[in-house]
Amino acid sequence: MTVTYEDALATYEPVLGLEVHVELGTATKMFCGCATALGAGANTQTCPVCLGLPGALPVVNETGVESAVKIGLALNCEIAEWCRFARKNYFYPDMPKNFQTSQYDEPIAYDGYLDIEVDGEVFRVEIERAHMEEDTGKSTHVGGATGRIHGASHSLLDYNRAGIPLIEIVTKPITGAGAKAPEVAKAYVAELRELIKALGVSEARMEQGQMRCDVNLSLMPVGATVFGTRSETKNVNSLRSVERAVRSEVVRHAGVLDGGGKIVQETRHFHEDTGTTTSGRTKEEAEDYRYFPEPDLVPVAPARDWVEKLRAGLPELPRLRRNRLREEWGVSAHDMQSILNAGAIGPIVATMDAGADATAARKWWMGELARRANEDGVELAALAITPEQVARVAALVAEGKLNDKLARQVITGVLDGEGAPDEVVDKRGLAIVKDEGALGAAVDEAIAANPAIADKVRGGKVQAAGALVGAVMKATRGQADAARARELIMEKLGVAD
Repeated sequence: MTVTYEDALATYEPVLGLEVHVELGTATKMFCGCATALGAGANTQTCPVCLGLPGALPVVNETGVESAVKIGLALNCEIAEWCRFARKNYFYPDMPKNFQTSQYDEPIAYDGYLDIEVDGEVFRVEIERAHMEEDTGKSTHVGGATGRIHGASHSLLDYNRAGIPLIEIVTKPITGAGAKAPEVAKAYVAELRELIKALGVSEARMEQGQMRCDVNLSLMPVGATVFGTRSETKNVNSLRSVERAVRSEVVRHAGVLDGGGKIVQETRHFHEDTGTTTSGRTKEEAEDYRYFPEPDLVPVAPARDWVEKLRAGLPELPRLRRNRLREEWGVSAHDMQSILNAGAIGPIVATMDAGADATAARKWWMGELARRANEDGVELAALAITPEQVARVAALVAEGKLNDKLARQVITGVLDGEGAPDEVVDKRGLAIVKDEGALGAAVDEAIAANPAIADKVRGGKVQAAGALVGAVMKATRGQADAARARELIMEKLGVAD
């Protein structure tokens, strides 16, 4: 049965649960000394430990533990005085040990919260736990039309990623968001990403899989207190997709329930092209994983003085930083929220660090670049342009070498791979025409082609000069110095401006 989102919300209350996996930016893996750098040849960054060979013994990565504690502290969590790893047993081809070293009932951080803001309303998202674990390898399914295992002729396995440190951050059930549930989910992941980046423990680039979100959703009738059966949409890898996945599942769940059906507890796959999900596998319960304490690793017992030293060394956290920047930039709370929603704070600050002023940096990231990102369906940070290049475009405008129209063409050229801003200007011949001879000739032609308008200007209607300036700009393909063109027009017509 098909229902609209509005109809679903009139009958049901969404209950969210978000599980975010963050790939830590350590130099080596969580339990061995293998490198973690991207781009290496398949299966070249492996060893007996991460391949699970008999007799190989793991050793905990100290930096991974430190990163986990920092994340827990930033999320207002309690830090365990003593915790240990567990074996999560299941068979997948991309798990060479046939178990994942994770944490189960004894996480390193627990009982925290993260405050987020949506449309001026603050939501407190409570954190159940943040625990350490290792990533799996990568499966590439070959021969099918979709890149998934269904229809593929064979699969290739790359274990370079197996064993890379992960922190899994699990929320408690999020209720009370109502129709704003998709926006709340997106805002939470966005805020968490900003926090992770501020801590310096990961670049948290969702498009590269460094941060992935599993979206759990169930519906319960409005006024009820018992949660419905949940589905889990796996590995959603963009803020926009998190929002779309929640909205899609609300509609799907409501359609099934209104049609008299039952929701199956299962994992589901999100499809970017349609914004919908399809069934993956029936979801296992905890007992199906046969957790037991990892016998090859000693417990982790963070010293209290070390934890407090890490707490004291935490950087300015994103919400406090935004409030400071909002005052420095002189923008409204609404505008700052729009900048956050666009993922533009980091790029704007980096562009300012590269020499642009705040106004110019905001203008380009929230204008032309935001338009292009939306058009391409990607995050701002994924655009093929650097803050330094945006700062250079802003400088060319400030120097009078480009106007806004030409600057937009330069940005397009950079995004399309034509080179740095100055190279695009040279290749496309986009610099503003300042040559007095060429500009004077264009002004003469505009006056000669528009005698009636010229007479109006001579008669004192100086505002009519705008039409002549427009003619000059058209003749020069928008490359004339508009201010100088106006001056020449007034001089040639003998009119004081």
